[in-house]
Amino acid sequence: MTLEHNIKANTTLTGIIGLGYVGLPLMHSICRAKGRVLGFDIADDKIERLNRGESYLDTVPHHIIETHRKAGLFEATSDFTRLKEADVIVICVPTPLNAYKEPDLSYILNSTKNIATTLRKEQLVILESTTYPGTLQGEVKPLLEQESNLVAGRDFYLAFSPEREDPGNPSFETSTIPKIVGADTDTERSLATAYYENFLDNVVPVSSSSTAEAIKLTENIFRAVNIALINELKVIYTKMGIDIWDVIEGAKTKPFGYMPFYPGPGLGGHCIPIDPFYLTWKAREIDTPTRFIELAGEINTAMPFYIVDQAIQALNDQKSLAVNGAQILILGVAYKKNINDQRESPAFPIMQSLQKQGAHISYYDPHVPEITPLRDYPDFTGLKSVAHINKAIEESDLVLLLTDHDILPYQDISTKADLIIDTRNAFASRNLMGSHIFKA
Repeated sequence: MTLEHNIKANTTLTGIIGLGYVGLPLMHSICRAKGRVLGFDIADDKIERLNRGESYLDTVPHHIIETHRKAGLFEATSDFTRLKEADVIVICVPTPLNAYKEPDLSYILNSTKNIATTLRKEQLVILESTTYPGTLQGEVKPLLEQESNLVAGRDFYLAFSPEREDPGNPSFETSTIPKIVGADTDTERSLATAYYENFLDNVVPVSSSSTAEAIKLTENIFRAVNIALINELKVIYTKMGIDIWDVIEGAKTKPFGYMPFYPGPGLGGHCIPIDPFYLTWKAREIDTPTRFIELAGEINTAMPFYIVDQAIQALNDQKSLAVNGAQILILGVAYKKNINDQRESPAFPIMQSLQKQGAHISYYDPHVPEITPLRDYPDFTGLKSVAHINKAIEESDLVLLLTDHDILPYQDISTKADLIIDTRNAFASRNLMGSHIFKA
């Protein structure tokens, strides 16, 4: 049977490389439509947990994994030689930055090398990892062709389809978010589009893989730039005695020409703090400046240190205390509310800066009972959330809210804490106000 036949009959076996915040939700959408998935990951502990029917992500609960395992639709493995079994291979691996804020394609390239060793005719390879325009054609395609002696577009097929996950957002899930699909031949575009149409509601084909790669970067750069703008306005308006949150609430009543963005302690997650630098790096190859994007990056990167300054000032002004020796309780270390994702969380530069200045740091986050290994912040690896929040509040000189999880006991916190800095407007939005609560 041809790949086209199997796709139209929804009998393909999908191999997903990378079983994280993109790969697992994708697996769920495929299996829910009765498709079969063979998942690949290099972490043996994750493989063992998944094959036991357990999850390690808040966004994909245990019962989902267990259901698909029992139905025989999902299996996880670290044996990459089994990639030859798959009809469609989807790469969902991280694309971080290196120490110089340059793209680190090592996860993509290692995955591509694994695919190349077993690549056969009539396989479709799709890259979902965010990257700069030209990666599929300039990096992935040559490596696959060189190692396999097969020709893309004739023997096997390639496409780029950027992930659009928003962990913790109850309004959207993988199957309901419009799916961009870009490829460089009509056949490849048609196959990839038909594949996704088996389990997604709305598939949007575009002219090329580079276009699809650029679409993903554009979406996240748009958010990064607008968040930087609202963060800068927050600093300005605060000095003027104007509440930025009141400004936003008023401005968003305009039904045209305005879209609300919200300030915070800094950017987090795997996309918005990272993706813009993929374009700025690529733009240097064509001697084109990206001043607007880079300025937004500078503003957003500075926000954690603005929060640190606000904390130091509040301790001094309200309690006549120095930060050196102060007990500070952090509320929330996940990068956004209602999830356990710690990637690029602004909590960590804030905690590190305060600790370096002599503060004693503890944290409470019901979604993150223990901080997982952090390359840039090793001092916090293994640190556990306090067991008793009320006791921790009583022992703290300052409570600093960084992540506004819905599960936090806001009423108790507002009553028991004598000094609170709220970076998310979480207390005021719940009508909890007082002279001891400050917005930052």
